[in-house]
Amino acid sequence: MNSRSKFALSKSALSKSALSKSALSKSAQSKSALRKPAASKSQVKPKAARKKADKSAGKIGQLPEWNLADLYSGIDAPEVGRDLEKMDSECVGFETDYKGKLADQTAQDDGGQWLAGAIRRYEMIDDLAGRLGSYAGLVHAGDSLDPAISKFYGDVSERLTAASLHLLFFALELNRVDDGAIERAMQTPELAHYRPWVEDLRKDKPYQLEDRVEQVFHEKSQTGYSAWNRLFDQTISGLRFKVAGKELAIEPALNLLQDRDGTKRKAAADALARTFKANERTFALVTNTLAKDKEISDRWRGFADVADSRHLNNRVEREVVDALVGSVRAAYPALSHRYYRLKAGWFNKKKLPHWDRNAPLPFAATGTIAWPEAKNIILSAYRIFSPDMAEIAERFFANRWIDAPVRPGKAPGAFSHPTTPSAHPYVLMNYQGKPRDVMTLAHELGHGVHQVLAAKNGALMAPTPLTLAETASVFGEMLTFKRLLAETRNTKQRQALLAGKVEDMINTVVRQIAFYSFERAVHTERKNGELTAERIGQIWLSVQNESLGPAIDIRPGYESFWMYIPHFIHSPFYVYAYAFGDCLVNSLYAVYENASEGFAERYLAMLSAGGTRHYSDLLEPFGLDAGDPKFWDGGLSVISGMIDELEAMG
Repeated sequence: MNSRSKFALSKSALSKSALSKSALSKSAQSKSALRKPAASKSQVKPKAARKKADKSAGKIGQLPEWNLADLYSGIDAPEVGRDLEKMDSECVGFETDYKGKLADQTAQDDGGQWLAGAIRRYEMIDDLAGRLGSYAGLVHAGDSLDPAISKFYGDVSERLTAASLHLLFFALELNRVDDGAIERAMQTPELAHYRPWVEDLRKDKPYQLEDRVEQVFHEKSQTGYSAWNRLFDQTISGLRFKVAGKELAIEPALNLLQDRDGTKRKAAADALARTFKANERTFALVTNTLAKDKEISDRWRGFADVADSRHLNNRVEREVVDALVGSVRAAYPALSHRYYRLKAGWFNKKKLPHWDRNAPLPFAATGTIAWPEAKNIILSAYRIFSPDMAEIAERFFANRWIDAPVRPGKAPGAFSHPTTPSAHPYVLMNYQGKPRDVMTLAHELGHGVHQVLAAKNGALMAPTPLTLAETASVFGEMLTFKRLLAETRNTKQRQALLAGKVEDMINTVVRQIAFYSFERAVHTERKNGELTAERIGQIWLSVQNESLGPAIDIRPGYESFWMYIPHFIHSPFYVYAYAFGDCLVNSLYAVYENASEGFAERYLAMLSAGGTRHYSDLLEPFGLDAGDPKFWDGGLSVISGMIDELEAMG
């Protein structure tokens, strides 16, 4: 499962309230790491979990746990109630002062200054909403099984949704202001500062609905998609998988698929399949309901294609995504099919059962990578590229902005959440000392660096569309990989390292495009009625067979493995951003390797731009054009070249 950076940079909390989720639902989904407040009883780690963490510390070192005190000291902190009250009053006051006045006031001689003042005030509310919503979501990510935390999460969600109803009018009215009046007002320097945000917002204009319809959509979200998202999170966190007599949560169970012992890998796959099968009705209902919910919204707004709302949110053209998908699918035989054939040969087999797809190579080094070593590997790689980049990444360790241990009830996978510009990002990990965990940490810290640099643009313009949101994360991985490769002299270990990177790239590019194809098929077919769990499983197997190729033997049970992918639930069609980012970084890294002085400065400047410029403008200084269909072939050729090298090694 490639759930890394499940919530990278997203649209600002409230600026898209007319077309997308509320401040809290975004932040809550953006589950991220926190620092651990000691004050609140409901945030103290259970005794059993503490013992488990202490036992594992011997192998991988003491793992950091987040402390959310930079947001709030605990779920019962008086500041939470104070800020919720402030949020209520600010939203009501904003509506009183501005509703029904935007068109007339913007057309006045001082319209630019007036509108700039309104947007600044809106931005301050957005920042406060981001702080509250992030805190609630991050606490819930740390333990979704605690009833007190679940109640807190739900209560804050409802309060923020209710408060933000008073802000819905702003984006809708602003988009109804005459183009000429907006352009004249933009001549005022104060408003010109917000030009990127205003122009970006007005791209949503064709899909806006009448105000009261927008209000119903927004208010019903808490009992609609947000409730189903929450059900999925709590269900997946509560599942237990019986392996060798032990009851495991999902993250340790999935981790066994990378165990050196083939019998453990098979046992884990069987346990996953059994538990998924026992819960298939719930997961099928969640999937069907959310697909129908999205279809209703898309139909009302006038989106022609099932993924068009995602493309709009990402500020990327459908043709660009179609070109990426077409290039990757055409490359399946040269990439995944060829690599898995090689891997099967290394195991002296013609085919690998599906549970061996991510098995460690027979000649790979054994042992666990302790947390301090992982930290040093990543920071040294970052420092060679840019001391400034390493300094920012170091803050995450020094200030405990990372939550690393595996715990019962904790969200699976890993991600980085930007919270809000007045605070700082947090990273969530489930670190177990695998080489892939090190790459995941490098990936998330890349997001974190990006989020820190972009924060200077403010709550409305710091968020970056997904077209570039995965760039910094994948680039951070590449820096770390290249550093390790350069220091590896042993031929077999070099081969293992190279193969591991190819597997990661296949998981990031091939697998994510297969996920995208699966989602497209499910959402398209759902228009004609509900899909049974069996039918969803058939679609899943179809895309998996196409993408993995003949060297992977898909055995019974794998038809249920679609059930645990959180992206399908939280962010439909998000997944192509991983492939976009990986192929883009391959091309970007090639520029870096051949660049003269100044590349790092240009790169950090690109990240610092946040959401203020279109991705095509930001890539121009590097001579890259993602609109060229051949661009994607160039990125894919990097993966193919690595497989060539592996074939030559034998």
